[in-house]
Amino acid sequence: MIFFLKSLGEFSFKAASAALFGILLLIAFVVTSDMGEHRYYGFFRYDYLLFYALIIQACLLYSKMESWAEAKVIALFHIMAMVMEIFLTHPAIASWQYPQPAVFKICTVPLFAGFMYSAVGSFFARSLRLYHVHFQYLPSFSNMMALAILSYANFMTKFFIPDIRNFLFIWSVVIFWKTKVGFVIQQRQFKVPMLPVLFILACIIWIAENISTFYKIWLYPSQVDAWHMVGWGKLGSWYLLLLLSLVLVLRILGQRKPNGLWKLN
Repeated sequence: MIFFLKSLGEFSFKAASAALFGILLLIAFVVTSDMGEHRYYGFFRYDYLLFYALIIQACLLYSKMESWAEAKVIALFHIMAMVMEIFLTHPAIASWQYPQPAVFKICTVPLFAGFMYSAVGSFFARSLRLYHVHFQYLPSFSNMMALAILSYANFMTKFFIPDIRNFLFIWSVVIFWKTKVGFVIQQRQFKVPMLPVLFILACIIWIAENISTFYKIWLYPSQVDAWHMVGWGKLGSWYLLLLLSLVLVLRILGQRKPNGLWKLN
């Protein structure tokens, strides 16, 4: 019993530490909700969220809670996310919208938006180190990268050609069916299947998405007149986005051996 409680405590502490960026962003979403569309000292709510996110990033690097290698991965994911956001919030597509003004923005997207995706990359990058993660039976990078690229493209191409997400789901299940995630808690090795972990993480992000839309960080078209919970269908989108983020992190921060074993560099 004591070992279980210690293990649970260590696991929870490391999870909170890995997700620190995202947790701090969610807190800021709640705290700044009363700012609305008003201007304060020349800037709007979204601008202050940008300043806040940059300060968090600087503090993580200065305190060495995040390495420069991890920051590079997060920056890459940030750029890719901004490109997707600009496309999907274009008035001709309007998958969602940012309802409040901002000084610092590109087209329809406030610059802080990329940090919401960066929080996902940050979580993966820091989790790998904090939990001493390794993977068994990891598919080849060529296979995973093809899946990741098609998943990323499908977010945008589905408006012009048939949506292939069901095919992508099946592909991911086939290649990751045997993949195990190994991690260390209380100096003991544990192994769990990778697919359930991704699904649980997708559910957590879906909860965070509901919090974010409730506080009007962004809104889907059906939420503009009155807020309601985000549909369960978004779990699939978050699942594919998690795959994209994970593949980028694994490709850049570690090495995969021919037998499918992956470890951090």
